[in-house]
Amino acid sequence: MGPLTGIRVVEMAGIGPGPFTAMMLSDMGAEVIRIDRTSQKGMGHRANVLNRGRKSIALDLKNSKGVETALRLIGQADVVIEGFRPGVMERLGLGPDVCLEKNPRLVYGRMTGWGQSGPLSQAAGHDINYISIGGALGAMGYADRPPAPPLNLVGDFGGGAMYLVAGILAALVERSQSGKGQVVDAAMIDGTANLLTPFYGLMAMGMWTTDRFSNRLDGGAFYYGSYECSDGKYISIGSLEPQFYALLLEKTGIEDPSFQNQLDEDSWPNKREVLKEVFKQKTRQQWCEIMEGTDVCFAPVLNLAEAPDHPHNKARRTFVEFEGITQPAPAPRFSRTQGEIQRSAAMAGEHTEEVLRDWGYNAEEIEELKAANAV
Repeated sequence: MGPLTGIRVVEMAGIGPGPFTAMMLSDMGAEVIRIDRTSQKGMGHRANVLNRGRKSIALDLKNSKGVETALRLIGQADVVIEGFRPGVMERLGLGPDVCLEKNPRLVYGRMTGWGQSGPLSQAAGHDINYISIGGALGAMGYADRPPAPPLNLVGDFGGGAMYLVAGILAALVERSQSGKGQVVDAAMIDGTANLLTPFYGLMAMGMWTTDRFSNRLDGGAFYYGSYECSDGKYISIGSLEPQFYALLLEKTGIEDPSFQNQLDEDSWPNKREVLKEVFKQKTRQQWCEIMEGTDVCFAPVLNLAEAPDHPHNKARRTFVEFEGITQPAPAPRFSRTQGEIQRSAAMAGEHTEEVLRDWGYNAEEIEELKAANAV
């Protein structure tokens, strides 16, 4: 029922942003098959929800018949997703030139950290490295400590997968007009830099500095950050606007006249110390009873186990239980063509024969591939 129903996607098995892209497309209704390696160690795990929603076929891509099979599948697909280092797909005989010649309508999605070109393109790296030279990591954390990694949300999934999803969808829209496919080069370094666009604007206007923990949105402002409560749990406040800040003072009972000057940056450290003591006077739940749902811009800081049970998340079904596993629900939502989780994570090669049959192979061809150890 999702908006991508009828779209066929071939995913070359990888880690991180590639699988997340495939999960997003599947959640939106696309038929996604993942090409795993026949030599893959371990078969995977049903609880690996990052791999939900697609079927798995295992191919030996060092076997010419395995490569032929992959190319035949890609020839019938609308989209292919790959996350190898630049040149790997070309060496396999599955590069964009070959695939687009066979299937001119193909959208060929490439996911890398450093990009397809540049002096670092062949170097190994991970999320933390890409967001480092993108400028993001250096803006995060406390001033007197090393920059704090924001999980791998910014590079892998924000600057990586989400940009690949957006690029693929844009290319599919353009294809509906031109009838032609194209290559989408999504690099985490590019996406991360693009996410920083507003901050480069603020810096150009003199409203942002490169010093960590000294700006309005990086924890530097005492009215935008997290505070510990008496029970050792935390709450967050984001009382940026004057009317929200006034309500923060009202709810915390702060009457000190100096707090009326919200934007006096020199006084931020002292005011933060006052707020620390105020919030430590009550438990997290007590502060929720006072502030949650008001215009203070307040929320309890929940851990991964707590988040699914929050009343707002439960009311919106932000998290769902699928085949016994609690996990985030598909997003975003659609008024007519809402997507859904299609299936649990597949074991490597679990659907090999089923996929081959569904994508046009007859019984004799399947037996030939098995005899050649190509699948």
